Amino acid sequence: METTPRETTTDCCCESPTSPSRRAVLLGGASFAAWAYLPKFARAADGRDPRLVVVILRGALDGLATVAPIGDPDYAGLHGSIALTSSGPNAALMLDSFFALHPAMPEFARMYRDKKAAVIHAVATSYRERSHFDGQDVLESGFAGPGRVQSGWLNRALESLPKGERVTSALGVGPTTPLVLRGAAPTVGWTPVALPQAAEDTAMRLIELYRHRDPALAAALTQGLALDKAAQGDDMKPKPGTNGAGAMRLVARGAAKLMAADDGPRIGALAFDGWDTHANEGGPVGRLAQLLSGLDGALAEFESGLGSRWRDTVVVVVTEFGRTARINGTAGTDHGTGTVALLAGGAVKGGRVISDWPGLKVANLYQARDLAPTTDLRAIMKGVLQDQFGLAERVLAETVFPDSASVKPMKGLVG
Repeated sequence: METTPRETTTDCCCESPTSPSRRAVLLGGASFAAWAYLPKFARAADGRDPRLVVVILRGALDGLATVAPIGDPDYAGLHGSIALTSSGPNAALMLDSFFALHPAMPEFARMYRDKKAAVIHAVATSYRERSHFDGQDVLESGFAGPGRVQSGWLNRALESLPKGERVTSALGVGPTTPLVLRGAAPTVGWTPVALPQAAEDTAMRLIELYRHRDPALAAALTQGLALDKAAQGDDMKPKPGTNGAGAMRLVARGAAKLMAADDGPRIGALAFDGWDTHANEGGPVGRLAQLLSGLDGALAEFESGLGSRWRDTVVVVVTEFGRTARINGTAGTDHGTGTVALLAGGAVKGGRVISDWPGLKVANLYQARDLAPTTDLRAIMKGVLQDQFGLAERVLAETVFPDSASVKPMKGLVG
């Protein structure tokens, strides 16, 4: 993928995203969104019943720390005190002779060895500034640039599938319905944390208020409460002191429980916050290690929770952009460009690190500071959508990811 240098913004974490809509606020919390119909092929004669989970890491993931290019002679000098090593205490998990996985991700490493997980390195969207909110907008909208559009690429993909029987289950987690799943399709919401009685009473009053004004919203709220109770069990309730890593596992456990059902959703999107590691990122142990441990646990929860459905599942882990190749003065990394995308699932043709590696010499870095992207993230998502759900290349180029005909689907990601 060719890149054109553009004027960059200041690394800043104090922006405010566009305010969510009334529905997004009422259906928010750790919300799940749902679409209205199962694809007609969901119970195909060959028994294949594909599922797709998109996990969004908000805050920009350090791809060089997650999957370290230990074989690159310039890596250790750039990442300094937080660089991973292939030997010694907390050694990285070697994926091949060049790339090594962060030691906090043993479950992903196991899936990789079983050829059910893969890495695509030096990945980026088409966005080249460094604003979290604009970057997330591009990541989730599927458009080439930020524009505060009201629909996401995954929702448009859903609307392009042949409609089958009606579905009333839910999916997708984030502070509000993730943009990637927003659009024309009806949505419902639930939270994986039991509602206090006062909150439930408030929700019931809201349902009554909107029953005549906005029947669709009232129905969504009603189902949100029902799903909250259905998805709850003693194993779903956060234990005292549960941290961010534990919360990721709980959210994934709840999503897997819903998606494993015969009448459950086939496509989901989860959003996890907190990946903005400007300071004290840590190397094999520390802040990033805790986050990656949570992500690793979430992937394992999907594997166990989906049961036999895991065979036909693809989980894609993405982020808005990467982080600088060189660490800063506070042992962290600032907003960057190239990063990694991770694939896991029984349907993944794994055991591979896929990369047109650009190298880490200063002359090869994007704007002399970032891992240069060589793979467009849209190519990955197009390839997965085409292989999992049979979406035509024209639909992917014109509807799902508008004006992207030059970005061809990556072949062979799904077995």
